[in-house]
Amino acid sequence: MSKTTNKYSPEVRERAVRLVLDNSGQHESRWAAIVSVSAKIGCAANTLNDWVKKAEVDRGDRAGVTTEMAEKMNALERENRELRQANEILLKGEPVKAPLVQAHWRTHILPRRSSTAGPGHDRLHRREP
Repeated sequence: MSKTTNKYSPEVRERAVRLVLDNSGQHESRWAAIVSVSAKIGCAANTLNDWVKKAEVDRGDRAGVTTEMAEKMNALERENRELRQANEILLKGEPVKAPLVQAHWRTHILPRRSSTAGPGHDRLHRREP
């Protein structure tokens, strides 16, 4: 996933969007306002149109996913991906050989008798090493 560099600062973007929205009555159409403002700041008209649409979504004037919600979703997807990778690593790896885990294994798991064993039967699930 490659990241593109932002040629225009957030202040320039906000000002351009504000100019389009405030001066749309002075032009014959919204597109004419976008073309006029984009020529002044030196960006493509389609780029400015995308900025205007995104600003309308963020303000609630247009349906869509807001910038804040998109960032939250991306963060959650990234975290989910990292957790899945960690789970894969843990499932593929060797069991932990820590002393506490071995002590727990000896005291709680090994001494149990088979569930099918009778009352006088002392056979365990696992054999002694």
